[in-house]
Amino acid sequence: MALGGIAADGMAGVLAKQKAANIRDGIPSLAKRTEWIDKSIDLLATHGEALSRAMADDFGHRSIDQSNLTDIAGSIGALKHSRKNMAKWMKPQKRPVEFPLGMLGSKAQVQYQPKGTIGIISPWNFPVNLTFTPLANVFAAGNRAMIKPSEFTEATSELMRELFAKYYTEEEVSVVTGGPDVGAAFSKLPFDHLLFTGATSVARHVMRAAADNLVPLTLELGGKSPVVLGRSADLEKAASRIMAGKTLNAGQICLAPDYAFVPADKTGEFVGAAQGAVAKMYADGLKDNDDYTSIVNQRHFDRLNSYLDDAREKGAEVIEINPAGENFTQQPHHKMAPHIVLNPTDDMKVMQDEIFGPILPVKSYTDTSEAIGYINDNPRPLGLYYFGDDKNERDMVLNNTTSGGVTVNDVVFHVAQEDLPFGGVGPSGMGSYHGHDGFLEFSHKKAVYTQTGSELLAMMRPPYGDKYRKQVAGRMKK
Repeated sequence: MALGGIAADGMAGVLAKQKAANIRDGIPSLAKRTEWIDKSIDLLATHGEALSRAMADDFGHRSIDQSNLTDIAGSIGALKHSRKNMAKWMKPQKRPVEFPLGMLGSKAQVQYQPKGTIGIISPWNFPVNLTFTPLANVFAAGNRAMIKPSEFTEATSELMRELFAKYYTEEEVSVVTGGPDVGAAFSKLPFDHLLFTGATSVARHVMRAAADNLVPLTLELGGKSPVVLGRSADLEKAASRIMAGKTLNAGQICLAPDYAFVPADKTGEFVGAAQGAVAKMYADGLKDNDDYTSIVNQRHFDRLNSYLDDAREKGAEVIEINPAGENFTQQPHHKMAPHIVLNPTDDMKVMQDEIFGPILPVKSYTDTSEAIGYINDNPRPLGLYYFGDDKNERDMVLNNTTSGGVTVNDVVFHVAQEDLPFGGVGPSGMGSYHGHDGFLEFSHKKAVYTQTGSELLAMMRPPYGDKYRKQVAGRMKK
């Protein structure tokens, strides 16, 4: 596989070049960081249509309108946010000095220094957005980057490789393409920081590989993000928003609502509202609808259908939401109608694995504590969603659960806020980026202390006397 014209086994050499350039050129100025960001904005604005079409080719069918919003406009928004704010972020932060050193002229500050070269392993579900959105923070912090995009989106990855080579020197940004063997070699490189976005199972291998070089990591993973539909929720509105999140990219989103808790006496009403919401969004059907995206490949299509077969075999009621009654067994791509699985049991695969597709298990509950208990009995998710207007119930859910982030009265939207950190917790990830938090994630926070010129500090040196002992005794009091 190629690396901007260099064989994949030359990855270490490219990293060495970037590290040497970082030392040679020193800390990039605001102007240089702005230049790097502007180049990415121009790349996306100029070639966004080509990138969206490449993503459609990779998926078999992917909504161009969706890609223009989520991958092109979304990435440009993140880049502009960093460009607007990074001058402020770059300024050293003054810190207080211990008494009486501050009075004697001592100073303390934190300087934000680029880490060097950041490795980025980006996934297939939003291949452009999850490459360029972290780059907004990587560039703002003054770093260079090496990127390994997914082999599942081969056309998009190859186009990104070609475009980055036109806009940046190899010392600034390099892209390596290839399969799992290339990804494994990439994750073993001695980066100054490594960002991985993908499955928790793969993250374990990435973390082990990075450990050999003690490379700091940001892991953006996933998990089973729950919805808690409170009794005070507007059912029609909630169903519309939940199903919009579940059908966007055909549910192939790390933050997609993975299962929903619905009050037992409102379950039937919720199913009807969900069916109505899908029918409204896709009134002309799903199979030939340009707005509805395919499952990325045969393997994932088969995996998702196996979840439905397993649920049926184990006694679940599975409801297909197919507004036009279309036959999905005959189609050129891998489109899949949304499905609801009612009251699934924990032995079903649909409740064990992250779904990453248009399937929504719905669990009935009678008391909010049941939902909270179930969430806490399972690995901490990347996202959590609460619907309702009851402040006490909302606070009960949010204060008694732990998740990477939360959206109230909608799903997914917290990831679109550049001033909020995006990241997981435990099995759903570590570290966070977006906005100022991303700048900090990819910066070395260097402590700098400037000592006073006063020699009153001489009392702290041997030979120790009464003044010294008095000072120490004062510090030892409760």
